[in-house]
Amino acid sequence: MMMLEDLFQSYVTVALMVVLMCILVSFFLRSKDQRREPPGPQPLPLLGNLLQVDLKRLDRSLIDLSKKYGSVFSVYLGLQKVVILAGYKTVKQALVNHAMEFGERQIPQFGNDTSNSLRNGIIFANGESWKEMRRFALSNLRDFGMGRKAAEDKIIEEIQYLIEVFERHEGQPFNTGQSINPAVSNIICSIVYGSRFEYSDEEFKLMVDRANDNFRLAGSPSVQLVDMYPWIFQWASDRMRFKRNVAENRRHIKQLIGRLQETLNVQMCRGFVDSFLAHKQKLEDSGITDSYYHIDNLVTTASNLFAAGSDTTSSTLSWGLLLMAKYPQIQDQVQEELSRVVGSRQVRVEDRRNLPYTDAVIHETQRVANIFPLSLPHKTSQDVTFQGFFIRAGTTVFPLLTSVHHDESEWESPNSFNPSHFLDTGGKFIRRDAFMPFSAGRRACPGESLARMELFLFFTSLLQRFCFTPPPGVKEDDLDLTPSVGFNLTPSPHELCAVSREGIKNE
Repeated sequence: MMMLEDLFQSYVTVALMVVLMCILVSFFLRSKDQRREPPGPQPLPLLGNLLQVDLKRLDRSLIDLSKKYGSVFSVYLGLQKVVILAGYKTVKQALVNHAMEFGERQIPQFGNDTSNSLRNGIIFANGESWKEMRRFALSNLRDFGMGRKAAEDKIIEEIQYLIEVFERHEGQPFNTGQSINPAVSNIICSIVYGSRFEYSDEEFKLMVDRANDNFRLAGSPSVQLVDMYPWIFQWASDRMRFKRNVAENRRHIKQLIGRLQETLNVQMCRGFVDSFLAHKQKLEDSGITDSYYHIDNLVTTASNLFAAGSDTTSSTLSWGLLLMAKYPQIQDQVQEELSRVVGSRQVRVEDRRNLPYTDAVIHETQRVANIFPLSLPHKTSQDVTFQGFFIRAGTTVFPLLTSVHHDESEWESPNSFNPSHFLDTGGKFIRRDAFMPFSAGRRACPGESLARMELFLFFTSLLQRFCFTPPPGVKEDDLDLTPSVGFNLTPSPHELCAVSREGIKNE
C-alpha cells in the first residue's frame, strides 16, 4: 500500500514539474518571438504581472504603466497576455479606424459555463449571430421609441413616480441610488416587455439587485482571478454567486417571455420581446427552423438590454446628484438656468439646446464618473500591425477609456469637475471628440440615444424639484467621491437630502 502511495506521489511530482517546464518554455519562446510586439513589464512565470497591478483598481495601475510603456503596451494577467490601448488618439484609431481588426469581443472565463448565455445576445457574442441580433435590436428598439418622443413620454411618466419616492423622505437623508435604480430599469423594461413594474414588485426588485450585484462581482479581485486561473478559482464564492444571479435572472426573464408568448398578437406588438417572437413565428411558418431567432438568444438579448440599460444610467445619475451636493455653486447655476429657460413646466428633450450649462454639467458628470474605465474587453479578429506593433489574432485588448477621459492633451483640467470643458467662451455648449462614455466603433453602446435622453430628463427634472445637500452635520468637502470596487464605477454608499424647492410645480 505504501509503495502505491509513493508511486502516486512520484507521478504527481513529475506531472507538476512537466507543467511548470511547459509554462517556463512558453514564456521563454514568447520572449524570443517579439516581432515588434507591444512593450511591457517583464512577466513572471505563472503570475505574469500580477505583482505590478492592483486588481481592486486595475484601471489606475494600467494608467501608471502607460506612462512608462506608452499608449500601446502589454501586460500578463496571470498567463493571459493583454494589450492595453491608452489615450484618446490611440483608442479612437483602434476602435474607429481599425474597427474590424479590434471589433471582436472577448468572453470572460468566469461566464463561460453559464448556459453559454454570454455567447448569445449582443454584448459578448461574435460573428453572424451578433450582427443579426444587434441589427434587429437597433431596428426594433427604435420602433418602440428609443431616442424618440414615445420613449420621452415613458421617461417623463417614470420621473413622476420617482419624484413621489423622493418626496416621501421629506428632506431627510436617504440612499438616492436605491430609488433611482428601479426607476431607470423601468424605462428599458417598458421598451423590452411593453410595460413597467411597480417598485414594490419583489421579483422586479430582485432582478434589479442581482444585475447590479453582478456588475460589482465582475470587477472583484476574486472573479478576475477566475478569469486568469479558471482551473484553480472556479469554485470561488463570488464566482458562484455570479452564476446564481445569472441563472435566477434568466429564469425570471423566461417567465416574463412565457407570459407575453401566451398573449402574443403579431399584429400588435407591445415591445421588443413581442417583435422577436413575431419574427420567430414568421420564420417558422416559412419553414425556417434553424435561425438565430431562438429562445436562448431572446433571453440573453433581453438580459443584455436590461443590464446595459439599467445600472450604467442609474450609476451616472447617482454620481450627478452626489456631485451637485458636493459643488452647490454648480447646482445653483443649473437651477438658475432651468428656472430662467423652462420655469415650472416639465422639461422636454427639445429644451436641451437652450440649456447649455446644464447640458455641460451632465456631460462633465459622465466624463468624471467614468463608469466603464476599462471598457468591455475586445479581441483582435486577425493579426494586425498597429502603430508599428504586431498584435496576434485572438489577443484580448482593453481600450482604457479612463485614459481618454483624463487625457491631459485633450482636457484643460482632466482631474477636476469642470463643466467649462463643454462650453465655449460665449457659454455655448460644445462637443468634445475625446468624450467616449459609450465607447466607439462597432461595439459602441446600442442604447446611447436612450441613455442620453434618460440622463437629461431625469437629471433636469430632479434638479427642478429638489436641492440636493449632504446629511446634517456633513460638509460638502466631506462627501466622498471614491468609487466602489466593481466592473463599473459606482459611488460609494452614501446618503443625501432631497429638499423640495418652493414654487416648483409640474404642469
